[in-house]
Amino acid sequence: MSKRKIFIGADSAGYTLKEELKGHLISLGYEVTDCGTDSEASCHYPVFASAVCEGVQSDLEGSFGVLICGTGIGMSMCANKHRGIRAALCSDTYSAKMTRAHNDANVICMGARVIGSCLATDILDSFLSAEFEGGRHSIRVGMMKDIEDKG
Repeated sequence: MSKRKIFIGADSAGYTLKEELKGHLISLGYEVTDCGTDSEASCHYPVFASAVCEGVQSDLEGSFGVLICGTGIGMSMCANKHRGIRAALCSDTYSAKMTRAHNDANVICMGARVIGSCLATDILDSFLSAEFEGGRHSIRVGMMKDIEDKG
């Protein structure tokens, strides 16, 4: 599979980790769009979650999103409000791999105050290297889409 485009964003708490992960992604040859923030100045995470999710929505089959805040919780809650987005908060490599394999997640959320940069890099690599398994999982992803459509 060719490398997908990555939209990445963070609030002030996640800014430093975002910058580290962005550099890692670029070194791996991904096309990375930085949706902000551009400093550690106080800001509002929904702005950046929405920007990343809108990027992913523009190319649902060809892109992923990466969101980072202090805990990852706010970003994941906000991301999952967007149609077509399946965001997962992950703090370990197994969950990151399985959310791609079983849930076809297209956005990963992490907490900069919860995990360190080395673990965050491993989590991101696990997420990006996993493939959706389809099969019975496609039925479940379809059921999630039905719930979304009912709104």
